[in-house]
Amino acid sequence: MERYTYKVVELREKMIGGKMSGAKLEETLNEHATQGWRLKTITSAEVKGRIGPGGVEGLLVTFERPVA
Repeated sequence: MERYTYKVVELREKMIGGKMSGAKLEETLNEHATQGWRLKTITSAEVKGRIGPGGVEGLLVTFERPVA
């Protein structure tokens, strides 16, 4: 039985509002693919902002790869 390790990346376009760009998501996917990670899921979520309470609309991108 193969075992996996997982990595979750939080993506957001701007501090306040704004839409996620396809280019930023594509760059993230390709960057992790070159490191052996495979996309598992993408979930829309409120991601904590850097300043103050609350969050901004963003994505949680989950990757997996077999344990070496």
